[in-house]
Amino acid sequence: MTNKIQTSIIAGLVGTAVMTIVMMIAPLMGMPKMSPPEMLSAMLGLPLFVGWVMHFMIGIIFAFVYTYLNVSTGRVENVYLKGAMFGAVIFAMAQIMMAIMGKIITMPAMDGSIILSMTGSLIGHIIFGMTVSKTVENNHIKENSEKVKPSNNEL
Repeated sequence: MTNKIQTSIIAGLVGTAVMTIVMMIAPLMGMPKMSPPEMLSAMLGLPLFVGWVMHFMIGIIFAFVYTYLNVSTGRVENVYLKGAMFGAVIFAMAQIMMAIMGKIITMPAMDGSIILSMTGSLIGHIIFGMTVSKTVENNHIKENSEKVKPSNNEL
């Protein structure tokens, strides 16, 4: 596997795991319960395990988008700001997709306030974006430092 592919997979897994942990903790802070895997499996009438696999696959796909569209090499220098902006774009895309899917299939009922749910989702996606951005940036720095290191023959 190439380095970009490995980086994307790792960033997607780590970003999705961090986002999922935040969403699991959110109800302890007064936010409504949010479980993307449960929502995905309920929407499609599939087992919860499939919802979990889909949730992580979506995270990996978004990490590929971040890595391969060179989002990490833009005008914004701060890695966390880049990630937050990427996460906000993903959130907007998710809302559009949910609206489209809601017209096609029956969506499960949401728990709690729609405003709190959307706020929690936005925070989760921003955290995902920041985690992916930092993971990709760390790998990019590591990759560049390995290219610069002199070999033993050059010393």
